[in-house]
Amino acid sequence: MSRINQKQKTKKIILPVLTIAGLILASFFILELNPVSAEDQVQELNSEIQDKQQEIDTLQKEIDAYQEQIQIKQKESKSLKNQLAILENQIAKIELDIEATGKKIEQANLEIQNLNLQIQDKEAEIKNQKTKLSEYIRLIAQNDQVSYLEVMLNNDSFSEFFDYIKYIEDIHGDLNKNLSELKTARQELEIQKSNLEDKKKQEETLKDDLLKQKADLSEKTSAQGLLLVQNRLTERQYQGNLYQLQLEQQQINSEIATLEKTVREELEQREKAERFQDFGPARLSWPVSPARGISALFHDPDYPFRYIFEHPAIDIRAGQGTTIKAAEGGYVAKVQFRGDKSYAYIMLIHNDGLSTVYGHVSGVSVKTDEYVSKGQTIGKSGGLPGSIGSGNLSTGPHLHFEVRLNGIPVNPLEYLPAF
Repeated sequence: MSRINQKQKTKKIILPVLTIAGLILASFFILELNPVSAEDQVQELNSEIQDKQQEIDTLQKEIDAYQEQIQIKQKESKSLKNQLAILENQIAKIELDIEATGKKIEQANLEIQNLNLQIQDKEAEIKNQKTKLSEYIRLIAQNDQVSYLEVMLNNDSFSEFFDYIKYIEDIHGDLNKNLSELKTARQELEIQKSNLEDKKKQEETLKDDLLKQKADLSEKTSAQGLLLVQNRLTERQYQGNLYQLQLEQQQINSEIATLEKTVREELEQREKAERFQDFGPARLSWPVSPARGISALFHDPDYPFRYIFEHPAIDIRAGQGTTIKAAEGGYVAKVQFRGDKSYAYIMLIHNDGLSTVYGHVSGVSVKTDEYVSKGQTIGKSGGLPGSIGSGNLSTGPHLHFEVRLNGIPVNPLEYLPAF
């Protein structure tokens, strides 16, 4: 009687084990057959992302075409009509750049949505894997209550015993498989989260680019406005004005170069030279923050007034009235500031044959023939057309920053820290 009861007890344990094991094994196939709505959403987003990429590619072709026209016009002779054509192409190109950047931001948003869906799907998969694992562990714990000898003695046939053994082996095999899949799913989840962070950073960079492109558009449009005023003149009058502007720029350049040479000669003959030498080797720092970007490079081929002169500086975007700091300690060789709309600048002389010029200043905090230390406030930036110190050749607020080596303009970016 006790043997019959024991046999029934063993079967009560074995049958649920086999049944639950079968259900868990079947769940693998059921899950694979059922479509996941998240996958449909991911596919839909992928399709939208591809559409955005096609739009971006189309815009890029138009941008390249305008760039080609700009380069052709830049090689032609300097005339008012030609300069207006260059600006019109530059404005059209920037407008397309802005549109393309907007599309890229939209594309980045779609990719972020896509990654979020994939992350949610992967988290659900991990949760499902954990549920399966807990079921496997429960079955194994339940199976451990019965020994193989007890199962063999209490089964009606060896066939039932071997079926039981096979199911137990399947459970262990599926447990290992499930653990491996869980590990892989977690690794994929970490990769997707990392990709999501990268996409968010990319989106922020694109937004910054968009702001700079809009600033470029504003500056080019302002330059176009100045040329359109001149367009009302005859070509002969324009060429006359061009000559006067070129002459004025040459005079400023010559004045700075001559002044530097004279000042250095005087310093060598004065006791103040000892203090000047105390500044040590010249190591330039940014006079204003470059965070808002550079609107015109040294000898920039896209400089709107290149038909008058080669740009001998970099133009650093800065709000009207931004504090200007001395890029290095040195001697104030010249402060050209009348308090009116004429071009105003500050010139400092440093060691190692270097000098720096700060143009379009709207205010000054130093005087000629005094010394300044590195980082000391020397004035306020300007450049807003028609404002104090802006001069005739400015399209928006910025700092015109020159670096000269032995009186000759050199590329400031080769002397400033990377940003």
